[in-house]
Amino acid sequence: MKRRDLMSLPMVAMALSALPNAAVASAPARHTRSSVDWASDGRTLRLSLLRQPGPGPVALYVHGATFPSELSVGWRMQGVSWLDHLQAQGFDAWSLDFAGYGQSERPPLFDADPRSAPPWGDYRMGASQLAAAIAAIRRQRPRTPIHLIAHSWGTLPARQAAIEHPDAVSKLVLFGPVATREGPREDAPAPAWALIGSAEQRPRQRSGLPADAPTPVSAEEIERWCAAYLATDPGSATRSPPSVRIPNGPIADIDRLWAGENLVDNARVRQPTLIVRGEWDHVTTDADAARLYAELSGAAERRDAKISGGNHWLHLQPRRTALWSTVSAFLRD
Repeated sequence: MKRRDLMSLPMVAMALSALPNAAVASAPARHTRSSVDWASDGRTLRLSLLRQPGPGPVALYVHGATFPSELSVGWRMQGVSWLDHLQAQGFDAWSLDFAGYGQSERPPLFDADPRSAPPWGDYRMGASQLAAAIAAIRRQRPRTPIHLIAHSWGTLPARQAAIEHPDAVSKLVLFGPVATREGPREDAPAPAWALIGSAEQRPRQRSGLPADAPTPVSAEEIERWCAAYLATDPGSATRSPPSVRIPNGPIADIDRLWAGENLVDNARVRQPTLIVRGEWDHVTTDADAARLYAELSGAAERRDAKISGGNHWLHLQPRRTALWSTVSAFLRD
């Protein structure tokens, strides 16, 4: 069992951080999109899978609560995305959009009053969708290890899927994971879905940063991302201000988690697991990481890596290449 900071990783892992951009720059950006059916409440919804094929193990990315995979693992900054990097490193790189996000189908209740139903799309629904995606991938790559790389709320369904399907998941990467905290419980009823716009997303590039630290990316880059985010919902432009409908189950999960409720039985995770986060991640503090690390007592191996110079949006900031290299080194180790 190991617990280590990025600064103490072997020199070979540090050297890898210099490789991604050069390696990916010469690689063709080949990708395919496919879909898998997922049944819930008597209805079948189409889930979108994005793939950049490679010869090695499968690396399947699981997004967080408010934006889909193309705005995270698939987002190109300076011409390079995390999916590009994974492909260049030899991985068979995949990403999933949960129902209600990105290219996946929206549930019918998105067209109803959000107050007419409880929060939709919680971590158990997410784990079920993830299991469907894993099964579809295994049909194409039947004897290939499948690793999960999950961000933020997405680490809850990833952990649950790893528990429920231990033979289908080889390793877990928990990037900026949410952990149980002791806090007040929200008593107000939460809606089935919510609206998120640029005004909510834009400040997150600075969340947790010291007051004297510069914003990691330019205003132009933030606005480019916000425009792409709004475009993920065809109805965004019809609202004032423009906004994206998202399932509210993930936010309700986090509210429950931060009110002291244990959602996932982390001790049942058996796979080698990496916790990785930015230095200024307010969603995954040192205390959060320490608690989660202790709860993952049944994992075959545990690591905790903290990367300097980034927050919860580390994958959309300059230090993203250190994140990429740390994750790739763990998956290959």
